[in-house]
Amino acid sequence: MGVKENAAGVPTFWGQSGNTLQRLVTAVATIDFLLFGYDQGVMSGIISGAPFVSDFPQVDHNSQWQGFVVSIYAVGCFFGALFILTVGDKLGRRKAIFTGATVMIIGVIIQITCVPPSHGATAQFIVGRFITGIGNGINTSTIPIWQAECSHSHNRGKLICIEGGNVAIGTLIAYWLDYGASYGPHAFAWRFPIAFQIAFALSVLILMTNLPESPRWLLSHNRVDEATTILAALNGESRSDPRLNTQLSNLRAAIRASGQLDNKTKVSDLFTGGPTQHFRRMALGFSSQMMQQLSGCNAVIYYFPILFETAIGTSPNTALLLGGVNQIVYALFATTSWFAVERVGRRKLYLIGTVGQCLSMVLTFGALIPGTASAARGAAVGLFTYIAFFGATWLPLPWLYPAELNPLRTRAKATASSTVSNWLWNFFIVMITPVLVANTGTSGWGTYLFFGILNAIFFPIIYFLYPETAGRSLEEIDIIFAKGYTENISYVKAAEELPFLAESEVIDKAREYGIDVQTEEHAGDQFAEKPSSDGSSLPQAV
Repeated sequence: MGVKENAAGVPTFWGQSGNTLQRLVTAVATIDFLLFGYDQGVMSGIISGAPFVSDFPQVDHNSQWQGFVVSIYAVGCFFGALFILTVGDKLGRRKAIFTGATVMIIGVIIQITCVPPSHGATAQFIVGRFITGIGNGINTSTIPIWQAECSHSHNRGKLICIEGGNVAIGTLIAYWLDYGASYGPHAFAWRFPIAFQIAFALSVLILMTNLPESPRWLLSHNRVDEATTILAALNGESRSDPRLNTQLSNLRAAIRASGQLDNKTKVSDLFTGGPTQHFRRMALGFSSQMMQQLSGCNAVIYYFPILFETAIGTSPNTALLLGGVNQIVYALFATTSWFAVERVGRRKLYLIGTVGQCLSMVLTFGALIPGTASAARGAAVGLFTYIAFFGATWLPLPWLYPAELNPLRTRAKATASSTVSNWLWNFFIVMITPVLVANTGTSGWGTYLFFGILNAIFFPIIYFLYPETAGRSLEEIDIIFAKGYTENISYVKAAEELPFLAESEVIDKAREYGIDVQTEEHAGDQFAEKPSSDGSSLPQAV
């Protein structure tokens, strides 16, 4: 990682600092979540195609095998998230991202080097998908944290929503690439879409060679000098800027006061209460990812073409085209969260999305009950409106919420646990959807009734339990939970009552609620003045 300084003495990465450097951080997150979305969508256009069915005959008109080949990827993601849950704090954000992208490339190579048709080739393809999933699980557990810890509070939500929203754009790319490749030679029709994942993973690897580690992670491991350089670069300031020293003192004091220094976090720490409310915060992130999957999103994303073929009776080609149009709707509405997440807030977007998804599922199951192709067109409308509401709300929010909700001490483990939840329920839904559709009434209308009821259940959970975090610094969110616990009020109310705090106010407010025993001035005493190479004084841990 080569750090240089520009003419103004500001540290740079890839020759950039300030907002431009933050955009590069966002670019890596965007590419990785494009890859995530691409992986989600790529099998939907391949699994029922003639070339793939010919090479892997086990999936031919077999809903259990289709579900297994698609969902084994989610099992890999589950184990990747578990890996970060156990060693993520020790490994660091950059090394974890490098590891994840490398593992994904290995998994893709295993998949595209299959020599079908044979049981060995099918087994190799499944193993490759599993390994690719491990890499994706590592990165989806790490990148939201890394981006949150490198972002300013006023645009953190927007940046992470851009990251999450690109899942939809990645799925869109996969659908249309699948469709185009279906006109190519037999082997090309499925190998090229699978191989294309390497382009995204390589881009992440190359960009990460000269992008910074999370400054908060470095401070939690007592690597103050490196954190100083990275904060200066992210702020677009020189290392001697007085504002940087103040910011460092505040961050360092908050880390010390909450016991995050050296970040020796045990899994048992995730289950503690008190003013820090580690368990509640982890549970909120965990439940958000669980509800995202139980809302029925992957029943629509993975199996959209198959549903159109079975329920409406379209040709495979028309079903793929409609799937591509659905993904355009998905991607367009996903971009709306980029502009709404800070203005509207997390809570309201969650609630709006839940109502829209519930009503869409009601329309879908109601239109499927008659069992006619003409009535089933109403179900198609329901699927389109569902994916629009999902893309605008529930797609990005469960990736943002855990990353900013959990304190630094438990952030890596708690966010990884929420990602574990995502992939656990992803596997469950992807496995059961083809079976549900085949066994729950005409064209599987009971499947959509099931998802409609689940969405209705989510509304009161969000309304009563999910506090608003828009515009808050990561340290302010600690205060919200300490306030709720100390004053014995709901955490939703605590977030509504707490005024927005300046950096200088956070430490005093934290002490008031029992999660800090140091003032900002005392925090400054924790540092010794050590001259830097340019003659300025930098805080160094004693």
